[in-house]
Formats: sequence, C-alpha cells, structure tokens
Amino acid sequence: MIKDGFDMSRNVPKLLIADKKGEIFDVPHLEATGMKGGEYFRLGREDLVKLHPDSELFMLPHRRPVGYDPGAGRFVELEKAPVSGRDRPCYAVSAFLAPGYTVTYNASYRERAGTKILPLFSYAAVAFYKGEFYAAGVRVDREKRQELGGMDLGLIRRNVKAFRKIFPKNRLVRHLERCALVYGCPAARNFFLKRYECPLPTSPTCNARCIGCISYQKGRDCSVTQPRILFVPTPEEVAEIALFHIEKVKDPVVSFGQGCEGEPLMVGNVLVDSVKLIRKKTAKGMINLNTNASKPDVINRLFDEGLDSIRVSMNSFRRPYYDAYYIPRGYAFSDVLSSIREAGKRGGFVSINYLVMPGFNDSRPEVNALRRFLDKRGADMIQWRNLNYDPLRYFRRLRVFVKREEMMGIDTLIGMVKDEYPGMMHGYFNPSKGRMRRHRSI
Repeated sequence: MIKDGFDMSRNVPKLLIADKKGEIFDVPHLEATGMKGGEYFRLGREDLVKLHPDSELFMLPHRRPVGYDPGAGRFVELEKAPVSGRDRPCYAVSAFLAPGYTVTYNASYRERAGTKILPLFSYAAVAFYKGEFYAAGVRVDREKRQELGGMDLGLIRRNVKAFRKIFPKNRLVRHLERCALVYGCPAARNFFLKRYECPLPTSPTCNARCIGCISYQKGRDCSVTQPRILFVPTPEEVAEIALFHIEKVKDPVVSFGQGCEGEPLMVGNVLVDSVKLIRKKTAKGMINLNTNASKPDVINRLFDEGLDSIRVSMNSFRRPYYDAYYIPRGYAFSDVLSSIREAGKRGGFVSINYLVMPGFNDSRPEVNALRRFLDKRGADMIQWRNLNYDPLRYFRRLRVFVKREEMMGIDTLIGMVKDEYPGMMHGYFNPSKGRMRRHRSI
C-alpha cells in the first residue's frame, strides 16, 4: 500500500521504500534511482515503463534504499523511513518484471555488513509516478504467451484430470502436472491449456554449474526455484506428448530444455530418437532445443533428424566471463560457437538467449564482443532475457568492473542491434513457424 500521497509539485518519479512488514511508501522529497554495476543513476520518466500487472514487488532485506536528493544535489542512503509516524528501519524495493520485459536498471541499494545473497530473481528499479507504479525496463515481446490473465487455473486443473486419462502411463505428463500446479510454470500450464509452447524436459544432469541455475545449487547460500526432473523419459513418452500438442495447437512449438532440468544434450540419444519419432508422424510444428550448445555432434544429429531451431544460452560473448558464469564441465566456449555455426550450416534457426545484467551487457567491451559475434557467425534472433542473480554479487563473481561512462544503456543497446542487423528477430519467447513467417514478410 502507498502512504502519504505523491508530491504533485514536482513531476518526477519518486523513490519507493518498504518497512519490515512489507508495506511500501513513496518518499516525496527523493527522486527514484537505478543501479548498474554498483553505480547509481537518476531515473526520468523516459527510463520507465508502467508496471505490468503480472510483475511482482519485492522488499530487499538488509539493503538500504538509495534515492536522489535534488536539494542537496546528491544520492542519499536511507536507514529509517522519512515518513510521518514511520521512524523505523526501511528497505529497498524492486520489481520482478512480467515475461516480455527486459530490465534496464537494477534497484538502488547499499548492502549492510554480512548480507546474504538474494534469491534467484531479477531486480528492476521501481518508482512511484503520477499515482502509479513504474519500473526500469523495456518491453521486448508483446506476445501474451505467459500472461496470467490468459491462464484459467480452473481449466488447467480440469485438463490435468482429463490428460491423466489420455496419458495414463506417461511419466512426463505426471511431471508437468507438478510443474503447472505446484510451481506455477507458465510453459507447463500452456501445455495443459493446449496452446503456444509445450515443454519437453528430459535431463536430470548437466555439464555446467551455472551460478544462477534455478534447478540446482551445490551450496545452500542460494535456494533453487524448482527442483529438477528425477528421471529420463523414454523417446516414446516424449513423442506422445509432442505429437498431441502439435495436433491440438494451431501454430505449435515443442521445446527440449526447461528450467526443471539440466542440459538436454546430456541425454542426446533420447532427444535424437524423440525427434525421429515425431518427424516420422508429422512435419508440422516447430521442434526447438533450449541448450548450452556444448555438444556440436549431438546438435548435428538432431538437425539431421528434423530439429528446427536451437536457443543458445549466453551471458557474455567473452570467454572469461562466460566461463565464470557457466563453469563448464567437459566442454569449452569454442564448442558453443561450433554448435551455432553447424546449426546455421544445416539451415537451423538460431536464437541467442542473451542473459542481460544492466551495466554488464551494455558495457562497451561486451557490446563490441556481441558485434564481433554477430558479424562473424550471426544469429536469427536475440531473446533479451533477464539474468536472475543478485546484481552486486554478479559483478563480484565475474570479477569485472565497468566504468560509468562505458555503460551505454540496455535500451540503447537493443536499439543499436536492431539498426545494425535489420533482418534479425528480437523478443523474449521461442518463435513459432507462423511468427517467423510474419517477421520475414515485414
């Protein structure tokens, strides 16, 4: 809830803070700010988008909010809420943006001593402006694939029961039931709603140790968002689900590689046999693989059997920073590049799942590395996804320091790539064949 009203005398976004109960307040005399790489920035209306209803507001414990005092001409850190009747500790507030939005500034705060790492979410700066919530972000995809308003939970539950009769022995369907009903996975929910993209998780293991992995963390400092699948489904189980989805959905996508599994290439033979079974029955639908692209030979076999596209996860196009985030086990950065090259040779559609952290991906050295990659190898699409990790810890883990003047801005970066590579698709979701045709006709 908002207390004390908005100061209409100055038409600028205002700082939001929270108390320990989670109540949120605006601070009329302080301007909203954003953070990139530990540097603070003033936020204007042009830096903000209205907060989508599917977004969530977070209180950040043990983190003092930082605002801008225009009277003093400086950034200020708050320990207590400067609100009438609220002489108590206060905390920074951030937003977890709805799917389809990319964060441009993180929430501004200063950690207290001994502060624990934040959970695996992204943390956008938020503000109060003209009586409404705004966030620092840019919309990159307008498809309503994962909007909660289109997900009828009652219908999902009814279809779960119906699917148990249709697939009485399919373990993968049972697994997706839990994803949809317990963890609220939008991909699993779309499967039971018979629309958009069907998830096909297959692998309990991985050959990377990503610091931001949402399904596996070796230590206990950072909790997982949802656990991994515990079994390897048979090609028949995978194909049964995929063929059902392809038959029932107008413009379907089925995808290996989900948040509830490791790396699907670890069970490459299952994937190859699954694709073979699917393509034996139908040429319809987009068969996609979300992957770290660590095994070029397996990817070659998959395209030979009828795979349509790969989405390759990347946080950086510079090997030291890629390695620092993914911590590869048994593969190298060069293998990833080889997979992308081989997919292109076979006519496959290549998306880059670009994990964005403000201050890093829009830094001049990283922008130049992205340009070199696109000039030399190319890609058909960039999905501008948010990297779910504690913003300050990310820079520490990667051991990177970015000067303020080297940060060009995430929105500027996206605009630059669109201008310099006009044929490329941009978005947030894996495209269907129909969406690809519409893009090419523009």
